[in-house]
Amino acid sequence: MPTTRIAALGHHQPSRVLTNDDLAGMVETTDAWIRQRTGIVTRRIADEESVTDLAAAAAGKALAASGLDPRDIGLVTVATCSAVDRCPSVAAQVAGRLGVPSAVAFDLNNGCAGFCTALATAEHSVRAGAARHALVIGAERMSDVTDWSDRSTCVLLGDGAGAAVVSAVPDGGEGDAPGIGPVVWGSDPARGDAVRLLDEWRPRFRQEGQTVFRWVTTELPDVAREACRRYGITPDGLAGVVTHQANLRIIESLVRSLELPPEVVVARDVVDSGNTSAASVPLALAKLVERREVPAGAPVLLLSFGGGLSWAGQVVACP
Repeated sequence: MPTTRIAALGHHQPSRVLTNDDLAGMVETTDAWIRQRTGIVTRRIADEESVTDLAAAAAGKALAASGLDPRDIGLVTVATCSAVDRCPSVAAQVAGRLGVPSAVAFDLNNGCAGFCTALATAEHSVRAGAARHALVIGAERMSDVTDWSDRSTCVLLGDGAGAAVVSAVPDGGEGDAPGIGPVVWGSDPARGDAVRLLDEWRPRFRQEGQTVFRWVTTELPDVAREACRRYGITPDGLAGVVTHQANLRIIESLVRSLELPPEVVVARDVVDSGNTSAASVPLALAKLVERREVPAGAPVLLLSFGGGLSWAGQVVACP
């Protein structure tokens, strides 16, 4: 079987910025209240762009950065929980827009854990030989499912997309090319109601914030350590950490529990982008790479978690 790598990344966000002060004019809240509890300052909101528009823009950038022809792509998958279209899938529509012919295309809904789940699914397919190159996209228009009268959730959410090209690397083909480590994934269905989009034709996001916070900060550190172990390193050997950008306080608590050295780069895109669900990990990773904050080939932990309650994470060598 070939090994795999992330060959390229891309990201896209809507142009409209929604500030904390804007939200203070909509619900009973303040900039200080939001910053203290979430760390979020701004988020991006799509006015006209659909989930498919966001996904196609990010995927197009990743495909261009990879240098591949659209005909080289054998699999397209979009992680999303906010897509309006059920069929054709967002992935199929993205493939059509980018001129990708005959690829298997499907959407994957695992809530905020969606991107890392989709990355592992695509990586397994590439390693098994079902495709040589895959497009993996996380795209969300969470503003569509936001209850703008609920200050506990409306301050959190934003829109955006991130994408990765996953490619096969035959043994001896590219030396120390960036690789994708084994996934650690699972779910805790007994606590699935803690994050939900249920029971409505036009669903609204609901969350039991304290339940999620306790779950992430007490149970997810072991998932992170196991992902590192399967890659062959310990957490202090990481060069970067990109978790789901749920809430800055959650990220900071999770990082503290791993006792990482100060030089490890920790993604904090949530401050400017809010919680973009399945889009948050690829969006934050693409920006980290764009700014070249982590050297190419250095190990980076990706860790996503959320509705289900589900989780998925893996260590990758930074593209």
